[in-house]
Amino acid sequence: MPSYTPPLRDMQFVMHELLHVVDDLKTLPQHADIDVDTVNAVLEEGGKFASEVLFPLNISGDTEGCTIDQSTHAVTTPKGFKEAYAKYVEAGWAALAGDPQYGGQGLPLVVNQMFYEMLNSANQAWTMYPGLTHGAHAALHAHGTDAQKASYLHKMTSGEWTGTMCLTEPHCGTDLGLMRTKAEALPDGTYKITGNKIFISAGEHDMAGNIIHLVLARLTDAPPGIKGVSLFIVPKFHVNADGSPGERNGIYCGGLEHKMGIHGNSTCQMVLDGAIGTMVGQPNKGMQGMFVMMNAARLGVGNQSLGLTEVAYQNALAYAKDRIQMRSLSGTKAKDKPADPIIVHPDVRKMLLTAKAYAEGGRALATYCSILLEKEISHPDEKVRKDAGEMLAMLTPIVKAFITDNGWTATSSCMQVFGGHGFIKEWGMEQFVRDARINMIYEGTNTIQSLDLLGRKILSNNGATLRKFGKLIAALVEEEGVNEKMAEFITPIAVLGDQMTKFTTEIGFKGFQNPDEVGAAAVDYLRVAGHMVFGYFWARMAQVALREIAAGNTDPFYVAKIQTARFYFAKLFPETATLMRTARTGAKVLMDTDAALA
Repeated sequence: MPSYTPPLRDMQFVMHELLHVVDDLKTLPQHADIDVDTVNAVLEEGGKFASEVLFPLNISGDTEGCTIDQSTHAVTTPKGFKEAYAKYVEAGWAALAGDPQYGGQGLPLVVNQMFYEMLNSANQAWTMYPGLTHGAHAALHAHGTDAQKASYLHKMTSGEWTGTMCLTEPHCGTDLGLMRTKAEALPDGTYKITGNKIFISAGEHDMAGNIIHLVLARLTDAPPGIKGVSLFIVPKFHVNADGSPGERNGIYCGGLEHKMGIHGNSTCQMVLDGAIGTMVGQPNKGMQGMFVMMNAARLGVGNQSLGLTEVAYQNALAYAKDRIQMRSLSGTKAKDKPADPIIVHPDVRKMLLTAKAYAEGGRALATYCSILLEKEISHPDEKVRKDAGEMLAMLTPIVKAFITDNGWTATSSCMQVFGGHGFIKEWGMEQFVRDARINMIYEGTNTIQSLDLLGRKILSNNGATLRKFGKLIAALVEEEGVNEKMAEFITPIAVLGDQMTKFTTEIGFKGFQNPDEVGAAAVDYLRVAGHMVFGYFWARMAQVALREIAAGNTDPFYVAKIQTARFYFAKLFPETATLMRTARTGAKVLMDTDAALA
């Protein structure tokens, strides 16, 4: 059976030694009184909930899955899920970083992000039920009317009600301009909505008293394409004047998807049969609210794979220390045993270190992004808000795509460490692999994220935001450029930082002549950018560790950090050279292939 230990030491390192998040948070009025001890104490308790309440339900939830009663359309979640959710709500975890105006505790987003990493490690399928509520909550908070906020946000903040995003339809996924769900205006200002949605995570379940669906649909007189999409609140149960759930609305689950992974989460085919909804925002402007949900979800999906990478690494490491197989190539290491533990073999260490490097690099990036989001929302200086939002917009597709790609690689490598046992269900590793695979697909496939990064976030402003990140690298290079002990960490990012300008300009020029060139280069480009960002954070982590060691700190944690950084730059970062080469081969070798694909 697998196990899970919350990585509190590394979380504290990232927050307090690398990024000094409390100092940043104190510049925000609502967090002026936050302190390190409070942050650490909350996460310690959150880790207990994840490891003691959720993790024991992970394999059983995967085995049992969700069931639907076709006569009533009711969906039942796996045994223990509902009870765990009740504990989650009762303990106030749902309201952790919620707006105090609507009953939230108002703790920093970074605390919620790290709490959710632990939840995802423990049980991604369960975590998606409350997780999706955050995106729906954010959209209503940003674009809802005062009446809508009063009706829904208190109960969504507390966790009494959950939320969903009802976007995808059977004939259209990412291309939402093709959707057919219709909304007919009624005399009382509400809308009658009819259509079908698919792949709706947590669309129906038995864990909360109401489910608040945010639905994209077209008004009867809407213009064609994406400019004719509106956003609506469609609750499972109508809400009475006193705030209690009322009569059943005309939205229900028509069937459950049979999936490769996340079996414990109800992925639903939703039917809207004259369901009554109210509009969020302006007519035909639904994409504004949708992008609030989608951007929150993209950061959340990256966090899902970060959690899976961490738990897979922990279990593979424990197995590699215990499993004996053959002798070390350089001579016997365990003389008292008939064979050596497999951790002595170089390639086993490579697989373990790959997962460790991707987990710790991803944690640094995700934490940095949560601070940017906090600043974008509530920093008193308008310029700081704008700069934070711009940087976060560029990093969001990297969080979603790079971390989830890495999560797939890491969980697969960790399963490989187990050999044949990794393929067997009771060890838990194959579930981590199956669960990780969806993260590369939903909330916009990783190719969509790559196109977004290169086309919208970089080329659209001629690389201005990329240059701002480049200034962070340049500052670190200037600070440590003459430090011989930092050379192995500084030189790679300094070289890549210089190369990125030419690389981006070249791709942009080719794309101007032929847009397919952007499509052909985008996926490779995102991974190069991902390594640039990870490389920056790994160099900074090495910097902190070296300084602690130089000051006489004998904690082996810092030695481990240096060794992992050294591995990352030696074995993973060099992928950038190949990626830039393949990106430069252009679109012709892909598009001039009609005979090959006939």
